[in-house]
Amino acid sequence: MRRVLFFGLVALLPVFGWAAERPQPKFLEKSPDQVEGARVLHSFRNVGIQGDYWLQFELRVMPRRGPERLLAGDLFGRQGRQGPLTRLRTVNGLSGAAAREVTYLLENGENATAWKWNEATAQTAATPVADAQLLAPLERTDLTLFDLQMPFLRWSDFVYEGVANVRGRPAHAYLLYPPQPLTAPAGDGALVPAAVRVYLDTQFKALTQAEWLDGAGKALKTVTVLDLKKSGDQWLVKSIDLRNAQTRDKTRFSATAVALDMAWPTSLFSSEHFGEPSPLVPPEKIERL
Repeated sequence: MRRVLFFGLVALLPVFGWAAERPQPKFLEKSPDQVEGARVLHSFRNVGIQGDYWLQFELRVMPRRGPERLLAGDLFGRQGRQGPLTRLRTVNGLSGAAAREVTYLLENGENATAWKWNEATAQTAATPVADAQLLAPLERTDLTLFDLQMPFLRWSDFVYEGVANVRGRPAHAYLLYPPQPLTAPAGDGALVPAAVRVYLDTQFKALTQAEWLDGAGKALKTVTVLDLKKSGDQWLVKSIDLRNAQTRDKTRFSATAVALDMAWPTSLFSSEHFGEPSPLVPPEKIERL
């Protein structure tokens, strides 16, 4: 009888082990309306900048120890059939032969995909980015493709926790679980969340904060929206802090210029045309932020 009981417990261990790796919800009110919470989250999934646009930004890398670094970049974007399309270009801030430009193409949606192209390789087409690489730090910053694609907003396994106060503003809180355990390449400092808690501003329909959590619910990384900027009739994210709770390093994303109501060629968002130069942004369309 003892032997039967022992093997029965062993058979249940994987189930209990997976359950133990899921951080538990922290309800902010009694019995939050899960149906209403799901409706709000669903309506938020396709919120973004309307029309074709261009955004220039800086990445200020602020390690806990060591000198700071500054990277420049820009992105071209539009709404695609499944979700936002983004062509992201980063430059490491150096000049001359030491400068290095890397371009990424991101397609959001139910079947999110990503491609990468490095001008130093003289490739004419981009190479697909493996799912595990989405969590890898970009150019030794705290920014990842996972942060930019935000696939967690489309995870179907989630709990609505209620309305929280985040930086003095009310925000809908959700705890979202991946459909299967996430993976990342070893040895590059990548963090692997067991779940992500997000806060969505109740007024601006904008992500206020996202927390990457380990299985015990402890924060691995926090992404905080610091400022919004209105351009025309659209609200834009102006600055974001990405803080690594393990190393206590931080990267600040700051938008420096924007151009709205553009008309980009379809080839700009094609992985087969990465070798072609990006279109020039008319100076009269650029708004400094």
